[in-house]
Amino acid sequence: MKKVLMLHGINHNMFGKRDPVQYGTITLAEIDEKMQELGKELGVKVISFQTNHEGEMCERVHQAFLEKVDAVVINAGAWTHYSYGLRDALAILTVPIVEIHMSNIHAREEFRHHSVFAEIVKGQICGFGLDSYLLGLRAAIGAME
Repeated sequence: MKKVLMLHGINHNMFGKRDPVQYGTITLAEIDEKMQELGKELGVKVISFQTNHEGEMCERVHQAFLEKVDAVVINAGAWTHYSYGLRDALAILTVPIVEIHMSNIHAREEFRHHSVFAEIVKGQICGFGLDSYLLGLRAAIGAME
């Protein structure tokens, strides 16, 4: 069975409590549950990982390389805008990477408009809340084929 790694970045453990105007009231556990359901429906295994520590995220990406995952969906949160270390780790991967965001990062503060991952990801999906995740999973699966 193909494997898709879902990477959740900094502060995502606070979904459901943090800024409901931008992120809604859905929790990370609920997002992961919906990703698992869709993955099962589409015939892939979804492996979820969340951390607030940038080095741990880079190490999980390295592990994904060694595990030979088939695709990655990433919502790196604020790291999207400045983490060249995480960008370099992701660049090691030779599988499709789809960047997603719950909010429309282009309609928010200026610093959120730039993604340091943009040049290395297959594409970006933002602004659709939970659906950003589900669309990202579908896009990653489509890019694997």
